[in-house]
Amino acid sequence: MGALVVKDATAVLLPVMIRDAIDALTSGAPLRTVFVFSGYLAGICLIKGVFQYWMRVVLIGVSRDIEFEMRNALFEKLVSLAPDYYGKNRTGDVMARATNDLNAVRMMLGPGVMYWTETSLTFALTIAVMASIDWRLTALALLPAPLVSFAVIVFGRRIHTRFEAIQAMFSDISSRVQENLSGMRMLRAFVQESAEVRKFERLNREYIAQNLKLIQVQGFFQPLLECLIGVTFLIVLWVGGRQVIEHRITVGSFVMFNTYMSMLVWPMIALGWVVNLMQRGTASLHRIDEIMNERPSIAAPEQAHVLDTVRGEIEFRGVSVEYPTGAALDAVNLRIPAAKTIAVVGHTGSGKSTLVSLIPRLMDPTRGTVLLDGVDVRQLSPEFLRRQIGFVPQETFLFSATIAENIAFGVEHATEEEIRLAAERAGLAVDIEGFPAGYQTTVGERGLTLSGGQKQRTAIARALLRNPKILILDDALSSVDMLTEERILRGLREVMRDRTVVLISHRVSTVQMADEIVVLEKGRVVEHGTHEELARAGGYYAELAQKQMLEEELEAI
Repeated sequence: MGALVVKDATAVLLPVMIRDAIDALTSGAPLRTVFVFSGYLAGICLIKGVFQYWMRVVLIGVSRDIEFEMRNALFEKLVSLAPDYYGKNRTGDVMARATNDLNAVRMMLGPGVMYWTETSLTFALTIAVMASIDWRLTALALLPAPLVSFAVIVFGRRIHTRFEAIQAMFSDISSRVQENLSGMRMLRAFVQESAEVRKFERLNREYIAQNLKLIQVQGFFQPLLECLIGVTFLIVLWVGGRQVIEHRITVGSFVMFNTYMSMLVWPMIALGWVVNLMQRGTASLHRIDEIMNERPSIAAPEQAHVLDTVRGEIEFRGVSVEYPTGAALDAVNLRIPAAKTIAVVGHTGSGKSTLVSLIPRLMDPTRGTVLLDGVDVRQLSPEFLRRQIGFVPQETFLFSATIAENIAFGVEHATEEEIRLAAERAGLAVDIEGFPAGYQTTVGERGLTLSGGQKQRTAIARALLRNPKILILDDALSSVDMLTEERILRGLREVMRDRTVVLISHRVSTVQMADEIVVLEKGRVVEHGTHEELARAGGYYAELAQKQMLEEELEAI
């Protein structure tokens, strides 16, 4: 701002020097006067140029620093929000706010603030000097100013409203592209390329239509400002010219006055551009603030309880979970002893995945309490809690990185030997050895180059590498064949020995090794016991075991 003030102050001196030079020459000053004033002008221009350079470097640089801080803060906020936020908000909309909107805010805070301050200061200084020469002529020159202010207010509101509509349309386009790229295989499998292109074209046409509405406002705003400036020049030329003829002001003063008027052209024209930047920036800042003001549904307590040692005992006391579509769990009471393996089975939609999601606090129960070693998990830091748990979700997610990097995700200093051992226990090592680059093979986005079973086993290896006290396997063997499953289970038996394991599966061959099997039906625990006990009980588990035994016998024929 200091550089900006010096730059504008030296700029205001230029017309004064021009006036003094013209008046000196018209009064009969020698030729060397031209060289003297030329030197003054060159010196003033040099000072102005240096400080203008620093003004731009500092202010634009600061806007980049703010952009850097805002982008970091926004990303930190996004990763702190619970999964339910992303269930309610589209990924494309979040991405639009993190890119397009953030850029609009930077433009407001950099060029917007710089030119707003520069034009305001230039306008104030110029008017002050002009009024000291001839206040009447200055007053006439400022006659269009109220019209300019009115135009800025009216058009500024319209620009703000229409830019918000444009950003909303950009979010729709981003969401559409993101969904199509993520579901490209499905798109081609159902031959919907042409249909999606048509849908995108309609969205794109609407986006262009919204932009054209904004351009219509801007297209009228800019010529209106220039027209008002032209009227101002006509007034000054007419009234000022008569004063020169009547010898009320000197030729040098008249030239200086016109020079100042020329200096006011840029602030008045820039005013429209700056208003546009400010309105765009405030609209985008509002959209970013909506994310920044979002409260995480899963948050750490103010004073987190600390467990010196984690044994791994888990207890559900009267736990109920309700979704908008209905209840997922209904008053579940269940105790899982430390270092024991509990299997959970049940029909699709019976609440199995919801149950295990409560342990690492990926969600909180609507009613009831989940305890770890006798302490409510809501009293623990989510970070501490999740570091004690190895979680293999039903939907496996792999990053676009190497297999080794995917296995070591969350374990910063994992050695090659540790990664290799985790892969062997997950039954993945043989597959990796057949890959061209071994553990350095890039799996592609979301593990595109791996089969479903390989992705699941990579996720299991990732969980095992953490060496957790609690291991949760949510239908983690559904994509592997029976022989591979048996090999993985042999590798897991040693791992399961000293830790608490919660195992979800639809296969009896997977769950029969558990210390206890729990059957969920419509969010309630309807059966529990060992494999032998439940097989004799004649309930859901017994039917499931009998059905799968029959299937195995038919396959063997």
